[in-house]
Amino acid sequence: MFKLKLPTDPRWANIAEGNIEEILTDHAWCEQKAATNAIGLITMLPEYPEIVTELLAIAQEELEHFRQVHEIIKKRGYTFGRTRKDDYVNELVQFIQKGGNRDDLIVDKMLFAAMIEARSCERFKVLTENIKDEELKTFYRELMISEANHYTTFIGFARQLGDPEKVNTRWEEWLEYEAKIIQSYGKGETIHG
Repeated sequence: MFKLKLPTDPRWANIAEGNIEEILTDHAWCEQKAATNAIGLITMLPEYPEIVTELLAIAQEELEHFRQVHEIIKKRGYTFGRTRKDDYVNELVQFIQKGGNRDDLIVDKMLFAAMIEARSCERFKVLTENIKDEELKTFYRELMISEANHYTTFIGFARQLGDPEKVNTRWEEWLEYEAKIIQSYGKGETIHG
């Protein structure tokens, strides 16, 4: 569905399961950042009420995911740590086109968001298929569906706001770039690590 060029090695799930407290803390902060990103996009698109409405729903859903992960952390007696730097996302940010017109920037920010949702969904699928923790297996299966819907929404907005053919070409560029950087990840106890 996402056409990711490099799938996550299933052994990453073993790394993640080896330190559930860390993966949950990182995941919680990823959800908070996703909500913040959706709100940031809203500030760029006030003239599109339908898009703003959908982005509000995504922001609320991401905050609900943050709450759910935080509840799991508390229930298990874990410590909710400080926010984590996400090197993967920071590398993706560098690929956002600079210096173009406003519309091109907005389209690229939609594709940036779509890329993060696509990789997160794929990671949740790997967790669902490879961890032994039944509660988390079910939880990540549900989130996988949500992330797939967010991916579809962001790609759809990019195509609505830009020339669909150009958007498709740019998406291919995003996929190629992501394939290069993701090679450095998949070895850490973080959602994108």
